[in-house]
Amino acid sequence: MSKNKEIKTNAMRILDRMKISYSHYTYECEEFTDGVQVADMLGLPHEKVYKTLVAQGVSREYFVFVIPIEAELDLKKAARAVGEKSVSMIHVKEINSVTGYVRGGCTAVGMKKQYRTVIDESAESLPSMIVSGGRIGSQIELAPQDLAEASRAQFVDVLA
Repeated sequence: MSKNKEIKTNAMRILDRMKISYSHYTYECEEFTDGVQVADMLGLPHEKVYKTLVAQGVSREYFVFVIPIEAELDLKKAARAVGEKSVSMIHVKEINSVTGYVRGGCTAVGMKKQYRTVIDESAESLPSMIVSGGRIGSQIELAPQDLAEASRAQFVDVLA
């Protein structure tokens, strides 16, 4: 197999099936790197790069939050956004079993199950945003409305 043959992630295959256009960036990385480091490695503007967080509500349901890499999730706002009394971040070791993705390669598109997803409203006015492509070393850039469509998300203010 030639080295430059792009290996599609599950997220990319779903976007392709939905005929949603995106750009793909790759970077060399062996283990988890935070979003700020990834943005810097790729020379991307921090305000366009978003991270994907997974929380669990008191109902035991899981929820996905997509927020700017330099921001913090406000757990009270996040709980209100999904109609829960409270939510807490899941433990790092649970990420793979809950989402099917690894830490640092988690994206809102194509998780094991369709979880209720919220994209922070700061993304809504951007022409495009950048999120994980579904594996470490992969980022995708797409319109926020396309990410919302592909992940069945709503835009809500969930930042601290």
